[in-house]
Amino acid sequence: MYDIELRIKLQDWVYILIIGILLGGLLSTLGYILLEQPWLQGLLYGVQLGFLITLFSLTFITFMNLRILPHLSKRFWVPMAMFFSWLSGFLGTVLSVYLAKYLHIVLIPMFDSRAIQVSIAVGLLTYIVGALLYRFVKMRNEKEEIDHHYIQSRLSSLETQLNPHFMFNALNSIAELIHQDPIKAEEAILKVSSFLRNTMDEKALIPLKDELRNVTDYVELENIRFSGKIKLDISKTIPSWDVPKFSIQLLVENAIKHGLDAQSNTLTIAISFNTDKQIIIVQNNGKPIHSTHFGIGLNNLNQRIKLLCFGSLKIIRTDLPTFYIYLGDCHENSHRR
Repeated sequence: MYDIELRIKLQDWVYILIIGILLGGLLSTLGYILLEQPWLQGLLYGVQLGFLITLFSLTFITFMNLRILPHLSKRFWVPMAMFFSWLSGFLGTVLSVYLAKYLHIVLIPMFDSRAIQVSIAVGLLTYIVGALLYRFVKMRNEKEEIDHHYIQSRLSSLETQLNPHFMFNALNSIAELIHQDPIKAEEAILKVSSFLRNTMDEKALIPLKDELRNVTDYVELENIRFSGKIKLDISKTIPSWDVPKFSIQLLVENAIKHGLDAQSNTLTIAISFNTDKQIIIVQNNGKPIHSTHFGIGLNNLNQRIKLLCFGSLKIIRTDLPTFYIYLGDCHENSHRR
């Protein structure tokens, strides 16, 4: 639970700083108006008070979360957090009083004559606000953690469906070759071994160049069965992107399965890239697409692209089968730590 309960993002601190400045400025201005003091002076004092308290909070809480709490029993966490939250408010108020005098900001009589007592009270108020913010951050982190585990389990499920899909096709190819050409069958087994070795990495995202190497190995494997009828044309300029594992390979596999015509001489599969829009283009000159409804394999790929990259898979042309993979922003897990 350490990572969940103590993880505070930079974005959280920005929000806390804004809230601290606005709350300090508003309350101080209201107090000055009620006491018939210049409201602008109250606003200036409140802004600097909110800023200093937040600054001390950032320093103390960051130090506490990184250096103290991870090494303490959890039963000491609440007292320690109470102390540092109160200390942030106390020191922020004391320093704001001295800074106000230095900057010639008008102070109300209570702040001027009873700075220590007021600082103690503000420290208690700071702890209450800090406790509410802590609950908010913890609930947000817990939700992100649940989302993360859901996505990881979903990806594992999808990849479990994908690997057998390829293996069944490869083994069927080898089975046909065993009786027809044992030498080619042996070569096919070695190709399968090489392909699997390249895909043993458990990461859901791999470099684009590695994915293309896997695609090349796959096409060479299929060409054993189809006597070199499949031609692969890959753009020479390869972007430095990470892509979902098996993404391009599955589209190539789909092109061979549905596009290769036994009567035609060759099936040409072209792979190119739109670097401006982060699009991978996979096109083939095989049979036209008759239905734009995704089957199990393509639906699987589309889901993985959405989960890993917030992108999508789309059919752009049906007469000359063309697929676009919109990559978006690819990350190994969906929520940003």
